[in-house]
Amino acid sequence: MTERQIKRLERVFKGIANHWRIKIIFLIAKNHGISLQSIVENLESNYQTTSEHVRRLTIAGLVTKKYHGRTVGHTLSPYGLQAIVILKNFRE
Repeated sequence: MTERQIKRLERVFKGIANHWRIKIIFLIAKNHGISLQSIVENLESNYQTTSEHVRRLTIAGLVTKKYHGRTVGHTLSPYGLQAIVILKNFRE
């Protein structure tokens, strides 16, 4: 593995290293294009904290944002889809 690949893996694992972010990833996987407000409502969580978790998932490259006027839809990136596979394997 190259140094770049190792750093990429580190960023991904840091991105999912929180139980709230794992919940968010699974929620986004089930609800393609979900808004931040819907994530907050589904998880019954704090808006500001959830926003920070989504931001960290985006920085890690696991979530992508698509702007629709004033709302933002969240989807999993290709790395996010791979993370779901890993998380599901750990769950079983």
